[in-house]
Amino acid sequence: MKRPATTFLFDALLIVVFVFIGTRNHDTDKDVVGVLSTAAPFLIGLVCGWWASSGWKNPFAVQTGIVVWMATVVIGMLLRHFAWDRGTAVAFIIVATVFNALTLIGWRVVRENITQRRA
Repeated sequence: MKRPATTFLFDALLIVVFVFIGTRNHDTDKDVVGVLSTAAPFLIGLVCGWWASSGWKNPFAVQTGIVVWMATVVIGMLLRHFAWDRGTAVAFIIVATVFNALTLIGWRVVRENITQRRA
């Protein structure tokens, strides 16, 4: 992942994986349109996080991941509740927050540690 666009797409893929797992576990929105519709508010949050963090300048930075994660979860939940009129149960908020932290921040932490060890 050398280009910001590739890194952004990787983050988007992680969100789609999160939604895919959730829709399978809850037996809902099983088709591609359903998964993408469920992912849409979080993907919008992802775009906002990349914009707010200027993620294209340093896409691998842990700080970028933190801003992207926060925007993805907060904006995604707000849009899901108010614009998509879908559920935002406390358990879902907790699972989404933790899963997305582990993925959107986690891979950056791992990459940073590997880079530091090589240096």
